[in-house]
Amino acid sequence: MAHAYTPGLKVTEKTLLSKRRILPLKGEVVVKVGDKVSPDDIVAKTELPGNVEPMNVANILGVPPEDVEECMTKKIGEEVEQGEVIAKSKSFFGLFTSTCKAKIGGKIENISSVTGQVLLRGEPIPVTVKAYLKGEVTEVIPQEGVVVTTWGSFAQGIFGIGGETHGELKVVSPDSRTILNDSDINDDLKDKIIVGGSLVTADALKKAISVGVRGIVVGGFNDKDLRDFLGYDLGVAITGNEEKGITLVVTEGFGEINMAEHTYNLLKSKEGQLACIHGATQIRAGVIRPEVVIPLEGDVHAKDEKVAVASKGLEVGSPVRVIRHPYFGVIGEVTDLPSPLQKLESESMARVLEVELEGGKKAIIPRANVELLEE
Repeated sequence: MAHAYTPGLKVTEKTLLSKRRILPLKGEVVVKVGDKVSPDDIVAKTELPGNVEPMNVANILGVPPEDVEECMTKKIGEEVEQGEVIAKSKSFFGLFTSTCKAKIGGKIENISSVTGQVLLRGEPIPVTVKAYLKGEVTEVIPQEGVVVTTWGSFAQGIFGIGGETHGELKVVSPDSRTILNDSDINDDLKDKIIVGGSLVTADALKKAISVGVRGIVVGGFNDKDLRDFLGYDLGVAITGNEEKGITLVVTEGFGEINMAEHTYNLLKSKEGQLACIHGATQIRAGVIRPEVVIPLEGDVHAKDEKVAVASKGLEVGSPVRVIRHPYFGVIGEVTDLPSPLQKLESESMARVLEVELEGGKKAIIPRANVELLEE
């Protein structure tokens, strides 16, 4: 019988991770293959064109548009400083002179004799790409970026907000079922990546931001608290660009949901080590999941026979998470994979599986309603 594969979250003790670190447009790569890098190391840089500032010089000087070019004291391509005179009108018998000063520093990009407008291009905006991980540069893509590779413990989340960050991993909740409250947050957690249990409250999130916690990894988060925190309904947008002062990785889903034991135990075992996380999430085509990476020492060019190189797919014994009502968020183990299609309550026919849920209860669930937990 062929394997049935259900995409799911990866949670693994050790795997080889490679991350592409690419500039938004061509620039300069500042590292080379073989270089060892840390999360804050810049691996590539470029400059975005500055903002354009239009100035109606004809109106300012009180001259016809066709005369603007003759009045300019600066030409196209020349540098200007903010407040510097860029144009003067010819004086009336030497008694009156009108001037036009640059609103911003930058360059003269265009002078129009039709509209009388002069376009100033602001200073270039520097853009850098950091390594994100502690690892080794294994590939350089000229003028674009690099690939950084490391051995690491790895856990994917279901949803997140906030960008890339890193810090020492600290487990705050005593188990995977405990709610992370504001009373659990103190000043000692500054610059840390903290791990909670089944839920983080809105007050705990706010306090974490106030004391300088860099990131939170937790089982669940209330959708109402999310709306209040962001100030808008998220919809289907890509997350990860929020600037809220913290990165949140939710491993299980919305509401109070216990963090999966194997995820909690993995993070607990890595307490005190460097953790690199991001909250970027995209649920449509080109799925992006938030993640936690704990870089490990090791030669990235060496093979580790203990590390699985391919997923076995969905089979008896596979750990799965139910992603639909009435067992949403529950973790279980596949005990049977019957081949024939079976009739569901909706009267439709579908392939199903038998799952032994936490607590020993068994349930028949459509295969489309579970996701594989890759361990």
